[in-house]
Amino acid sequence: MQFIPSLPAYLIMFDNLTDRLSRVVKNLRGQGRLTEANIQDALREVRVALLEADVALPVVRDFIAKVKERALGQEVMTSLTPGQVLIGIVHKELTALMGEQAAPLSFACQPPAVFLMAGLQGAGKTTSTGKLVRVIREAGKKRILVVSCDVYRPAAIEQLKMVAAQAEADFFPSSPDQKPADIAIAALDYARKHLFDVLIVDTAGRLHVDAAMMDEIKDLHALLKPIETLFVVDAMQGQDAVNTAKAFNEALPLTGVILTKLDGDARGGAALSVRQVTGKPIKLVGVGEKLNGIEVFHPERMASRVLGMGDVLSLLEEAQRSVDKDEALKTVQKLKSGKGFDLEDFKSQMQQMKKLGGLSSLVDKLPGAGKIGAGELAQGENQMRRIEGIINAMTPLERRKPELLKASRKRRIAAGSGVQVQDVNRLLAQFEQAQKMMKSMGKGGLAKMMRGMKGMMPGM
Repeated sequence: MQFIPSLPAYLIMFDNLTDRLSRVVKNLRGQGRLTEANIQDALREVRVALLEADVALPVVRDFIAKVKERALGQEVMTSLTPGQVLIGIVHKELTALMGEQAAPLSFACQPPAVFLMAGLQGAGKTTSTGKLVRVIREAGKKRILVVSCDVYRPAAIEQLKMVAAQAEADFFPSSPDQKPADIAIAALDYARKHLFDVLIVDTAGRLHVDAAMMDEIKDLHALLKPIETLFVVDAMQGQDAVNTAKAFNEALPLTGVILTKLDGDARGGAALSVRQVTGKPIKLVGVGEKLNGIEVFHPERMASRVLGMGDVLSLLEEAQRSVDKDEALKTVQKLKSGKGFDLEDFKSQMQQMKKLGGLSSLVDKLPGAGKIGAGELAQGENQMRRIEGIINAMTPLERRKPELLKASRKRRIAAGSGVQVQDVNRLLAQFEQAQKMMKSMGKGGLAKMMRGMKGMMPGM
């Protein structure tokens, strides 16, 4: 497995907005009160940033008006600056714009709970179906059946069959010579008879909104009576995404939105506009191609990440899902027993970070870490790959007993991992620092360990 240096998904989308808001805070320093004049200047920056991010113009106007109304005349507390006060107001309004709080998936019906996937071709409906299986399974033990009603796109049915296998869901077979309505009725009947808890129906998409497409999905909705009708939209479509969402919302009683490809080079306007334009909550966001590349959408956390405040809660949830608990417990027990922290443990810790999405994903969710540049992130990712390569070039005995690494062994390891001897020495110095931190942790000195972390990550 290899790290690919990149900016975190949300930072790619909103880096311009974050930069402009940072400038707003800087420009308001030293002023004792939010006045109409300084608010006007600050909100001009915000307005331009939102428009550049491809947020719908009516949404921008409404947002700016609300922020201005709340900010005018606000007294600045002695512990705060005008910039901090304004950012607090912007954070609250951004949260409100995106839906206040997370909207959970609904299962409040007689099983099977039917989930109907709608959207244009290429938006990522089929992949999102597999990701949805993962989300539902994490929420509780449920038997899930998936079916494809896309009889138009070549290999669409086979693609869903493969995705279902990867997601470990049952697949109901269909064929291109069948009618979508017949497939849907047969799948629902099968799900009822075989006591499935959830049926996810993947529908056909078109390259654009057309009458035939809308009529077909309206018929499927009438037949299936789904508890969730989820509109899957590509975040990279910008204003087109908002217009498409509006068209589907007028044709179907949508219950929520899945926003895909947030890890792409999108300007992010869709995330800030779709909910406002449709009135329907964004329930899930796709942040990667793999089936685990999906997150529950939390408006408040998203607003914090946009404003560079981090998202520690999402980081903790990701850790609970991804980190090998047995491996972590083994390390803790080893520390408590006094056996020490060796290079094999050091490598294991980096592999756990990979499961969390690497350094870039970690930085994305840490408060204030948005200031770390792409170059520093790339350097950190490269360094982690280099360290893993060096450790892999050691013998098991050398990993357990780093004190054995004298000059000749270091030269052999450097040659075997394609680095310089200085790189091996640098790794050993970093390992010694980490070893001291882990000893402190083993003795319960968490505060001391956190102080020891200062300087170990780029930008800290």
